[in-house]
This record gives sequence, structure tokens and C-alpha cells, in this order.
Amino acid sequence: MKIGGVSAVVFGMLPRVAMAARNALRSVRTGVQPGDKTRLVIETSLRPSYSLSYPENQLVVDIANMSADSSVVAKLASGTLVSDIKQVQSGDHLQIVATLRKKIAELQKSQIMLLEPNGDNDYRLVLDFSASSSADKIASAVTTAGGANKTQQNKYVVIIDPGHGGKDPGCIGKNGTREKDVVLSVGRKLKNKLDAAGFKTYMTRTKDNYIKLADRAEFAERHKGDLFISLHANANPSRAVRGFSIYTLSEKASDEEAKKLAESENAADKIGVDGFTEFERDIRAALSSLQQHAVAEMSEEYANGCARAFRVSKVEAQPGPSVRHAPFAVLRSTVPGALIELGHLSNVAEERILKSADHQEKLVSAIVRSIKNYNFDV
Repeated sequence: MKIGGVSAVVFGMLPRVAMAARNALRSVRTGVQPGDKTRLVIETSLRPSYSLSYPENQLVVDIANMSADSSVVAKLASGTLVSDIKQVQSGDHLQIVATLRKKIAELQKSQIMLLEPNGDNDYRLVLDFSASSSADKIASAVTTAGGANKTQQNKYVVIIDPGHGGKDPGCIGKNGTREKDVVLSVGRKLKNKLDAAGFKTYMTRTKDNYIKLADRAEFAERHKGDLFISLHANANPSRAVRGFSIYTLSEKASDEEAKKLAESENAADKIGVDGFTEFERDIRAALSSLQQHAVAEMSEEYANGCARAFRVSKVEAQPGPSVRHAPFAVLRSTVPGALIELGHLSNVAEERILKSADHQEKLVSAIVRSIKNYNFDV
């Protein structure tokens, strides 16, 4: 609810318990997205309650329960539609006013993301837009919020990466179930379902062979992937732990468990004769600061959607956050993606269901649902 012009004196008369925690502006930045799109990112300490308006040659983001902060200076990238950003206080609301070089159409739901905090960022409101035209208006009238209905025309490319393989078995359950076999089976089923749904899919491995982590990342780049899904099965010192978890790339691990898991997965390359292989120079060069931000935001959007799809399908989650972050080598590319731990082979009961066809189909159906719901066009 908009509070408007309520004075500070009135606020002072309210009981302290009635005061909601105050939101704070952390950062404002713009960037360039594929297709000549401009991205505006507003980072806040709490989940923002916001509205959008479109005065002439402006985009105004109105955020409730927030004050202007002169220490936050907008970072404006070159080549965007935004020429200037200023903060305007309106009662208890802060307006982020972006001055535009060209007119834009009203943003659709598919052009807006609200990302949860991760290890490096707080809440982020992400807005993607381009210059308005009659063609844009026609397209927006027939476009749905999700990406599923667009797959037939656009043939989005999904890279499926069954982890480990060959001389690297991954973790092994008490009854001898090998991670490399489980994830290859799930990967093949996933490819079949995605192909049937109209996606274009590639697998980093289709048989029991060993592939270096850098080569998996390069594979996604070479095939111009729109989304990268790395499939794994977990192990834990406590055999009671079970359930799925999902990870995205971050230089700083979200917790100690995520850090140890990344170290374990990254160590897979040490099995090779030549040790760990550095990433190709052109891939590293492509990872500009701006692009890293964009890839991280898109990856997190997918990961959160995947976690929701698993919960809807009643797939048990590991205790703690369903989505975590760590420096996984296999995710270090310009392709948005996530590493999915399908469950724990170290848990005897979960080992049994992870190798069952019925449970694998359940996992695959949830992942397919998450990919259909993912917005590829931001």
C-alpha cells in the first residue's frame, strides 16, 4: 500500500513494533543484452515492493519503504537506452528515474526478473527492454510470459552434461551404484524429452568416457548453448542426509558445504595425465564483468525455477537452501547454467531410488518443466 506523504512526526508516534524493516538501495547499474536490449538492475537489501510507470522518455521504478541514498551512484554502461538515472524521494517511496534515449513499450512480465540474494548480491530487480516499434507491440501481444511456447520457432539450445565418466566414476553408493552411470541414464532420458518438446539438445557425453571440465564448458560455447545443465549425484559423510540441491557459479561459496562440494567436483580434472587444464583464452576473455553479472543472474533465475519444479514434483530436497553457490569449474562459461545434485548415493535408501527408472523419470519431468518455464529471452 502506498503511504504517500505521511510526515516524520506521524511515524514517530507509531509503536516501534508496527514499523516494518526499512529497505535500502544497494546499487543501480545498466548493461547491454543480446538483441540490442538494455538491462537495468536495481539491487536492494530487502525484497522490493515496486511499480513501474512510463512518463515521456522515462522509465520510473517506484519502490516502497525506501529512502534516497546519495552514496549510491548509478553505473551506466555505454550503448544502452539509458542516458541518465536519478533518485527522487516521493513520501516514503523512492523513485529510480531512468531517462531514455528512445521510447520503450510497457514492460511485459517476461521482461522482469526479481532475483533472490546469493553469495555476492542482495535482492535484484532486473528489467530488460528495447526501443519501441510497431513490430515490438505486435510481438508482445502474441508472446506469453514463459519460454515454453517459443521453443518450436526458436529452437533454444540446451546442453546436457552428465558428470564424471570413464576413469572418473564419481561417488559410489554402498551397494556399488556409480554416479557416472546414474547421471548418464538421466541425461539420456532428459535429452529424449526435451527433443520431443521442441528444444535442440546436445550431450557433452553420450557414453562412458572421461571429459575434462574445461572441455565441457568449451562444448557449451561451441554449440552456442542457451542453457547448460550439469547432472550429478552427491555424497555426504552423514549417510542420513538425502535430497536434491542446485548450484550456480560464484567466486565465493555460499557456505562451507558448497565450497567443499565445488572442490571435490573440480578435483575431477586431476585424474587426467596432464592435470587441471586452464580454460581457453577466448572463453576467459569473453567473460567481461558485465557479462558475468548477466550470466549469473540468468543462471540464478533458472536454478530457482528448477528448485520450485522439484518441490512441485515432490522430489525431496536436501536440508538447508535448495539453491547454493560455489566456484564450479564446469559452469565457468558465457552460457547460463546450473549444476544439479539429483540426490545422495551415500544414503542407501536414496541410492536405491536414484537407479530406479520411475524415480529417474520423475526427476527428468521436473527438469523439463523447469526448462519450459525458464525465460530464455531476457
